[in-house]
Amino acid sequence: MTGRRADLGDDDLLRAHAEGDPDAFAELLRRHQDRLWAVAVRTLGDREEAADALQDALLSAHRGADRFRGDSAVTTWLHRIVVNACLDRIRRRKAHPTVPLPDGSQDDDRTVRGTEPAAPVVDHDTALVVRQALAELPVEQRAALILVDVQGYPVAEVALMLGVAEGTVKSRCARGRARLAGILGHLRPRHDAAAVRQRDEVPSLTARNPQRLGDVPSGSARSDSSLEER
Repeated sequence: MTGRRADLGDDDLLRAHAEGDPDAFAELLRRHQDRLWAVAVRTLGDREEAADALQDALLSAHRGADRFRGDSAVTTWLHRIVVNACLDRIRRRKAHPTVPLPDGSQDDDRTVRGTEPAAPVVDHDTALVVRQALAELPVEQRAALILVDVQGYPVAEVALMLGVAEGTVKSRCARGRARLAGILGHLRPRHDAAAVRQRDEVPSLTARNPQRLGDVPSGSARSDSSLEER
């Protein structure tokens, strides 16, 4: 049965899940979790928040599969839910900034609650600077740049993920690149957003560390919400 599921297309798997197949969504997640995780952690810049956002998004997709109408690819639909969950967290963070804990009380960067989707890695200096620079961009520009320049998705597909026109994606990318050029002007030209993809500082989920829906740290479920046009 598992082998037969592996032969099904994404649309068929999502339909089977909506019809009650208990393992169809797990197979769908197995196919796409690496890139969904990479988008979440690069957008938020924090592994623990990324895990929570990914959990929120996956629960939303899991519960809302019957609302998928097939007007885009399943993977595009999943990415849109993940990006929305990440941007919701960024906006809430800006609206309600947290106060850092006193020295000695702050959680170690290597420690997260629950099961972390992938093992911690050592940050390269340049990759860290690039991630910090991305974090300074407006959230819409950051999302567009990460999807286009870092993840390598076509502009047309990113437009569907973000729910905006292709021209809007191009404009956000152009403005984001211009801002990054100013922020990263002290680095050599090769150290741009594309360098993050080449160095691939975000680990992928491997067969040795498989993830199912229940393995992602807990978070509240939300339904997919449309992105604001800017």
